[in-house]
Amino acid sequence: MPDKDASPERLQALREENRNLRFLRFLVDLALMEIRAGSFTLEEAEKVVENVRSQALQLFPGKETAFEWIYRPRFRRAIAETFNIIWHPARN
Repeated sequence: MPDKDASPERLQALREENRNLRFLRFLVDLALMEIRAGSFTLEEAEKVVENVRSQALQLFPGKETAFEWIYRPRFRRAIAETFNIIWHPARN
């Protein structure tokens, strides 16, 4: 819930951040759905992940670590399940 005493600029920034977050969630969900549906080859799926990462960093500059911790594991699981790959964490 926004602070009633927040400045209009702060409220606008919060709205923009929320909009960006909703858009990123949409992109991630759509990419995961398409990967799981078998719409891509393994190489294409990996490119999709990198494209989503690029979009995420445009929306949230400097948040590379957040993408790697939050979204990368979800994409790895989807790709591993879709392409029947056994992923070994030590090898990335």
